[in-house]
Amino acid sequence: GELIVFEKGGYIYKFDTKTNEVNKIEIIINDDFLYSRNEIKDASEHITEIDASPDGKRAVFSARGEIFSVPVKEGYTRNLTNSPGVHEREAMWSPDGKYIAYISDKTGEYEIYIQAQDGSSPAIQLTKNSDTYLYDIYWSPDNKKILWSDRKMRLRFINIESKEITEVAQGKYNEIDDYNWSPDSKWITYSNEGSNRNDIVYLYNLDTKKNHPVSDFWFNSVSPNFSFDGKYLVFSSDRSLNPEYSHIEWNHNFRDMQKIYLIVLSKETKSPFALENDEVELEKENENSEDKEKKDDKPEIKNIKIDLDNIIDRTIALPVNSGVYTNIYCVDDKVYYNVFIDGNRGAAVYDLKEKKETDLGDIQFSITNMKKMLVVIETNIGIIDLPSSKVTIDKPIDISNLKVHVDYKQEWQQIFNESWRQMRDFFYVENMHGLDWKAIYDKYAPLVPYANHRDDLTFIIGEMIGELNVGHAYVLSGDKPKANRIKTGLLGAKISRHESGYYRIDEILEGENWNLNLRSPLTEIGMEAKEGEFIIEINGNSTKNINDIYASFIDQANNIVELTISSTPDEKETRKILVKPLSSEANLYYFNWVQNNIKKVNEATDGEVGYIHIPDMLQEGLIEFAKYYYPQLDKKALIIDGRGNGGGNVSPMIIERLMREITRANIARNFEVPNYTPRQAFLGPKVLLIDKYSASDGDLFPYAFKKHNIGTVIGERSWGGVVGIRGSLPFIDGGQLFKPEFACYSSEESKWIVEGYGVDPDIYVENDPVKYYYGEDAQLNKAIEIVLEQMKEYKPLPPIPEPPDKSK
Repeated sequence: GELIVFEKGGYIYKFDTKTNEVNKIEIIINDDFLYSRNEIKDASEHITEIDASPDGKRAVFSARGEIFSVPVKEGYTRNLTNSPGVHEREAMWSPDGKYIAYISDKTGEYEIYIQAQDGSSPAIQLTKNSDTYLYDIYWSPDNKKILWSDRKMRLRFINIESKEITEVAQGKYNEIDDYNWSPDSKWITYSNEGSNRNDIVYLYNLDTKKNHPVSDFWFNSVSPNFSFDGKYLVFSSDRSLNPEYSHIEWNHNFRDMQKIYLIVLSKETKSPFALENDEVELEKENENSEDKEKKDDKPEIKNIKIDLDNIIDRTIALPVNSGVYTNIYCVDDKVYYNVFIDGNRGAAVYDLKEKKETDLGDIQFSITNMKKMLVVIETNIGIIDLPSSKVTIDKPIDISNLKVHVDYKQEWQQIFNESWRQMRDFFYVENMHGLDWKAIYDKYAPLVPYANHRDDLTFIIGEMIGELNVGHAYVLSGDKPKANRIKTGLLGAKISRHESGYYRIDEILEGENWNLNLRSPLTEIGMEAKEGEFIIEINGNSTKNINDIYASFIDQANNIVELTISSTPDEKETRKILVKPLSSEANLYYFNWVQNNIKKVNEATDGEVGYIHIPDMLQEGLIEFAKYYYPQLDKKALIIDGRGNGGGNVSPMIIERLMREITRANIARNFEVPNYTPRQAFLGPKVLLIDKYSASDGDLFPYAFKKHNIGTVIGERSWGGVVGIRGSLPFIDGGQLFKPEFACYSSEESKWIVEGYGVDPDIYVENDPVKYYYGEDAQLNKAIEIVLEQMKEYKPLPPIPEPPDKSK
């Protein structure tokens, strides 16, 4: 009537339009708030880091915001922090085994702490007044320093005794995320991205405070690490240039470019691959057993020798297959590493003395200074002696006691605070779009204590980051109650209830039954089901009195189901077929929509115009582009449909192909028609369809299409969100926050582009929802009209010239 009811700050109010009075409505909900009660939770479901004690007798776990010390064989699990509402992470054991270092936000900002490994004394805070997000921490081998990097792209270390912080390096183009100590604690190695976007490996001397590049700027080089004896520096680098030719176009690609490289640090050290000549060795008369024992002892490394002059020339490639190499250790003349080749993941060890590589299996690992290996195989974790063959874990570490008493109210407050801090530290511009970001915190923080479900918290965080008025600011819930989802079987058909009570097959969706992702159950070989026929029984049960036919398909997705089919709505002439219902018909509906559009375009243009829809700018978008672009190169014009494009990052690849220009025509004897170079270029006019659901890289695609004058853009203004994201950082309960970090601006003038506005079409056409539902696509119709008009200026290749006469 005369009242306006509205919500504000979580409360309901009523506004009387006659009296202009505003009154809060008191609402009391009697609820047990089961989803916000304290609980004992299994922290092993949220392990973020693991590190082994130097002697391999215990492991330290960073899990659900707590730091746990867990015995490998016997003993009890020790929660070293026990701090609800605080996020502790990145726990690392000191080389002498006495302390565990970790990062904690107990002060409200992330700082570095050390804790006695047995929890016998309070934690010691090392850093103070932190101003950004901190990354991985590494102890120096002498136990006196800790090294880390941060979001301000600095690489720094702290002297534990004096608390003095030293800056090692500053990144200009990205964070520094590969770094390690020398065994004598006097050098640091790291990789840093250069102006040509290749990472270069550096050595930093703690005495001189100078950085020295030790890899060539021509090649990307990463993952540096010192050998345990200080003789070598190992790293991986993209230097194997083995082009692969595409089967779909005359193009190439480079993949699996890395090998492991080894730098001999001292000129006095012999290369492990030096040429050899076997000679007879005679035992010296004065060499007694005591001398032999002294030789075999491995003295403590006090000073390693590094000759910096011509050091790059002392780089050697390990004779291993090209791939992607990470996590490299060199221990006792054996190099351990993880490797990815042709998409296959694994680990291996290369013996520098035996010149032999040995497979260790699909494992993740790290190695302690006392030469113990922490191994993860699927969900099993173990600590073993350094292996020389395929790794197995006989008795995994028991992590069943990684339990935490979760106070959801405190945990949710921490997650809210960290979300606010992460956005502060990672947002692409420091001015936070002109907002007083602290005031935004103060605005939304009072709502957090009222959250009684994880999704309540997610909603509040979403509202807070929404104040930034930017695309790609996403938040996802972490640990929360989950309903068991039961999949209903679907037949890939439209089915209706007939007046007889039975169910009629009105329409069967087309599919590609050779493709498991596009199979249409009722069209598979042997089905013989037809549109207009009736489903009389399902698994022997009559459908006549079923209120909803899908009740018979509950939990039947991908299971074999027997259908009794008849051409008439009775049980007189029936036949039985076996089908395997789908769990989703989305792929089939999309496929049929594309095929219907192709049919419309073909019919309207006498088959002279091609049609492609690009659903996203990821792998699926590339698949659809390749599937429909290359087979239609013989068309005279092309309609590219970018409507509903979900974004990604591959639009430059597609734009490059659409921009190709013909260099020359080619002919050979008995050719019916000439071809041209590049063969995979499109000769005729092109138009692009966009709408308000063309998003992210689906925005940048029409921007580039227009800028490079590829063709006419038709439809509605696109979404307008192009500040990019990368993966989420860890949260206590596994939640995720995506922070807009990478923006683009005009290459012609100093101004931001697309973000917050989108891309305007050259010709504006809006689809009427009702007409569109019944099959009238005004945007596609306009594209057909425009491209037919533009085809009037279509210029085919010139005719083949007369054969040359060179007789004179």
